Amino acid sequence: MSVKLKKLSDQVMVITGASSGIGLVTARQAAKAGARLVLAARSEAALQQLAAEINQAGGRAVYVVADVREQADVRRIAQVAVQEFGHFDTWVNDAGVSIYGKLEEIPIEDMRQLFETNVWGLIYGSLEAAKHLKKRGGAIINVGSILSESTAILQSIYSASKHAVKGFTDGLRMELQMDEAPVSVTLIKPAAIDTPYPQHAKNYMDREPQHAPPAYAPETVANAILHCAENPEREITVGGGGRMMVAMAHLAPRLLDSFMENVFSKQEKSDRRPRPRRENGLDHAAGTLQERGNYPGHTRETSAYTAATLNPLLTVALVGSGVAVATALLRKPQNGYNGAAKSK
Repeated sequence: MSVKLKKLSDQVMVITGASSGIGLVTARQAAKAGARLVLAARSEAALQQLAAEINQAGGRAVYVVADVREQADVRRIAQVAVQEFGHFDTWVNDAGVSIYGKLEEIPIEDMRQLFETNVWGLIYGSLEAAKHLKKRGGAIINVGSILSESTAILQSIYSASKHAVKGFTDGLRMELQMDEAPVSVTLIKPAAIDTPYPQHAKNYMDREPQHAPPAYAPETVANAILHCAENPEREITVGGGGRMMVAMAHLAPRLLDSFMENVFSKQEKSDRRPRPRRENGLDHAAGTLQERGNYPGHTRETSAYTAATLNPLLTVALVGSGVAVATALLRKPQNGYNGAAKSK
């Protein structure tokens, strides 16, 4: 069965992890596009502020205080969407958290809690969304990572969770296609994104974590998410730098391992002393709205690679232009040589 998705201006969209980073930017951009929103996160203060901001600007947003680690909370998100709007069209699973440090130094309980959020929270959301969308059609958009296909040293348990996200998302997509359900299932795979992700992570390193370069603006991911809310896509990688890392993981894994061990592991550590470990997003909700993080370098506001991925006609045009220029350059010297030969 073909999947037909509505324009954003006609949609009701659910976003988990809506109070920070990618989820926050996506919510603001979706509201500007006219989507009605159901915002979910753990911090009521942050959600109140965001919903008020959107509603005062002429949009329509409601919020649900929810911890995606609790399946009952996730069910309540769907219930509120139906109560307020009668349905929902797109469900974005964005809630997530990380841990920095060596695996042998991280308590198993922390690893379990990370999986409860990143994996089980996403599973609860996806299954709840599928139950509703199979009846009327729509999109499930899961935010994975380039680490769904590679592993970042000192973020190994986070990487493992994103591997699980990819496996689950691929399986759900196939099963819905087998059932001929009118549901698009997309995996978004961001590279390093300049959000509060490093500050919110629970940290077992001797320095405050930061992203290794290159880092992209959260708007690049939000643009991909909103594109996939209107256009069925299997998966989208955000950031050309991330695409290169995935390619290395498949084509030159030993080289990537060496890079991780000797270069990347140093780039993940800032010059700042670590904050108190109790200040983390694994154990506590962030109480304020924050889009950007502590990335010290130049944040790439756009990604030509991702833009081309989202617009195949642009890719064809760029390739065509490149071929035309190359052909002209090749012909020019040849014509000059022939003319010189004739003049003799």
